Amino acid sequence: MGLLALTALPAVPAFGQVRGVYPLGMSATNSGVIAQSGLTYVNAFLFYKRDQSLGPNGEVVATGSNAVMMDLNTFAWVAKQRLRALGDAKVSVAATLPIATNSLSSDATGAISGGGGLADSYFQLLILGWQLQRADVKAAYGFLAPTGRFEAGANDNVGNGYWTHCFSAGQTFYLAKNKATALSAFQLYEFHTTQEGTDLHPGQTLSLDYSLTHTLPLRADMSLQLGLVGYNQWQTTDKSGPAVTPAQAAAHYHVNAIGLGFNVLLPARKVSVGTRYFDEFGGRSTYQGYSFQITGSITF
Repeated sequence: MGLLALTALPAVPAFGQVRGVYPLGMSATNSGVIAQSGLTYVNAFLFYKRDQSLGPNGEVVATGSNAVMMDLNTFAWVAKQRLRALGDAKVSVAATLPIATNSLSSDATGAISGGGGLADSYFQLLILGWQLQRADVKAAYGFLAPTGRFEAGANDNVGNGYWTHCFSAGQTFYLAKNKATALSAFQLYEFHTTQEGTDLHPGQTLSLDYSLTHTLPLRADMSLQLGLVGYNQWQTTDKSGPAVTPAQAAAHYHVNAIGLGFNVLLPARKVSVGTRYFDEFGGRSTYQGYSFQITGSITF
């Protein structure tokens, strides 16, 4: 599918920053591909489960449960006309409206926080895509709007309480002429504004999704794409705010994951469905666990 969707992860206390806003793994496969011209609807169900809180050296500092469930509804429109002045680029815009629930508990103290409802929405104002002989490439700008409920100090927040500007790029390289084997990568960089009511300014974030897949024909109008998938995310700059100590500011988080994924493709019907599983490892200053994702798309 190659479409991007973002939503809010659970808001954390002013001193904490444990993840960026991008739901990792969403763009691991077909990262450089833009849908056919027309309107495309993508539904994604994402489940993130984490049972360890890690310190700056990867040590376990707490155990418990951090669970996030998201249902993301993305509407993308791709123009029929192409921009000849930009190398015959496809032009697209997209909007993602997410519904999310989250919970955080500690083995020592029990339930800490939880909330549900409309989360922060993501709008991509410009997506450009190029179809090359052995690759598909895209670039995009979008922003995350604080449409989710957020109140400083509340324990049922769904939104983050700040705006985020996002610049992204995706590439899919075909390793054979028949395009059956593909290496994909997706990069997204986040610039955050200051959180309302706390004066917390989260550090900037770099995300990387990737995959190595192979597509097998199942019948004339159906194929199966399967392979390895993974993601990484790094905090690249210090967080800042009135309650943030120098040690907390310098504790940049990092997370890695590897897993398996597959997509069932029905190109004649302009439909695809897929699932992915990621197991996280080697984290720093963040929660760590696993992720399970189910996606489906249709182009009208």
